[in-house]
Amino acid sequence: MTGAQRLAGRIQVALPPGEAFRLFTPRGEQDWAHGWHPRFPAPAPDDTEPGTVFETSAHGQHTIWLVTSRQPGRHISYARVTPGDHAGTVTITISAAGQHSEVEVTYQLTALTGPAGHKLREFAGRYPAYLQSWQDAITAWLRRRQ
Repeated sequence: MTGAQRLAGRIQVALPPGEAFRLFTPRGEQDWAHGWHPRFPAPAPDDTEPGTVFETSAHGQHTIWLVTSRQPGRHISYARVTPGDHAGTVTITISAAGQHSEVEVTYQLTALTGPAGHKLREFAGRYPAYLQSWQDAITAWLRRRQ
C-alpha cells in the first residue's frame, strides 16, 4: 500500500482576501516562493482559469498542475501529479480576518509507489513547519514591497 494523506493548516497573510488571493496563483506565487517558476505549455492569459495547465520543477521535482476551480479572492484548487511519486489536490481557501486574511491550505495526496509513501509520511510530519515557511516567506516579501 502506498498511502494517502490529507493535510490541512492555516496561515495569516497581512492583506485583504482580494489581494492575498494573487499570492496563491501560479504566477503570483513567484513573488514569494523560492524556486517557483511555472511553465505554461499553452498560452494562459488568466493563470487561474479552470482547465489551465502548468508545470513546475520546485523542490527538485517535476510536477504537472491543473487549475480545477476558483472563486477569485476566496478559493483556488489544483490537481497535481508528480510522475512516479504522488498525485492529488491542493486547495487554498481565503477568508477575511480583520485587515488580514486567514488562508487554509489543504493537500490531499496519494503516493504512487512504496518509496513515495515514505516521503509522503515525512512531508506530513513536517507540514506545520512547511506552512510556517510559506507565512514567513510571504511576510518577508510584503516587508520588502513596502
